[in-house]
Amino acid sequence: MSGFLAVDSGGSGLRVVVGTAGAEGLGPLGRRASREPVRTGPRGIEPDHLLAQLLPMARALTAETGVDRLGTVVVGAAGMATLGDALRAELPGALARELGARRIALVADAVTAYVGALGPHPGAVVAAGTGLIATGTDLTRWRRADGWGHLLGDCGGGAWIGRAGLEAALRAHDGREGGSAALLARAQERFGPAAGIPGQLYPRTDRPAVLASFAPDVGACAPGDPVADGILRAAAAHMADSAAAVCPRDGEPRLAVTGGLLKLGDPLVAPLEEELAQRLPQARRTAAEGDPLDGSVRIARDLAADALTLPGDDGMLWVRIAGTAENRPPVR
Repeated sequence: MSGFLAVDSGGSGLRVVVGTAGAEGLGPLGRRASREPVRTGPRGIEPDHLLAQLLPMARALTAETGVDRLGTVVVGAAGMATLGDALRAELPGALARELGARRIALVADAVTAYVGALGPHPGAVVAAGTGLIATGTDLTRWRRADGWGHLLGDCGGGAWIGRAGLEAALRAHDGREGGSAALLARAQERFGPAAGIPGQLYPRTDRPAVLASFAPDVGACAPGDPVADGILRAAAAHMADSAAAVCPRDGEPRLAVTGGLLKLGDPLVAPLEEELAQRLPQARRTAAEGDPLDGSVRIARDLAADALTLPGDDGMLWVRIAGTAENRPPVR
């Protein structure tokens, strides 16, 4: 039985689905996950590290589900647009050789988040997790805002909130203005004495995930702490800025926010709804239908059925089909 492999690689690890996409319409059959984020190095996202995690999971799933050949593989990855050159150079050949894949798509996680949330409809999606990126399309081209990583952007995302919260904690430790005693107490509960916090962060290769782990503490403090509340209100404004930059201006585009950051609840969601209503009155707010892994599955099923209608883009949605001359999807 021929099937597909759909992958979501993000700041918190790797999630994988194997399924089928034929007339039988079985869809996803098995899932695996790891909690180890794929590393980035001088060449960007490291293909060898991704494959070292992905191939054992894929083989275990094919044995478990009875899918004997993975003809279609879709890899959605955080950082694909800016850090995906090595993946595009090496991953297609490795996936064809190791799994027999003939249709391969390398997709920015912003696009998988979009497709998971809205499907093939014009609109905008803010994907708010460890990082933050907004993606929009009028179905002729993609637009993106932010997604520049925790050092240069991802403004309003989990790592951004966590870093701002830890900064406020250390300000309180120093006795500087803008500090929060509540956040300092939370930081020391989570990381130990304040003086040791930098040493726990700077050497880590998974700094974004570690920073984002403090975002729930900021959310927990926000109802009774004006500093924490201000951090979340600033995050909401950043998120709305990115949404406004990519949302189509014409018609009634759909608008969704997705990602684990929404688990912070009302302290973040309430100011975010206010900001979006003010900045994008023409957009129709809708609940996300699914997450980035759901988007990767949908792209895989459409690609396997030769029914992919999304606009192609070398950085956002890159497809190689064996036997074709161009590395682009069959845009209709």
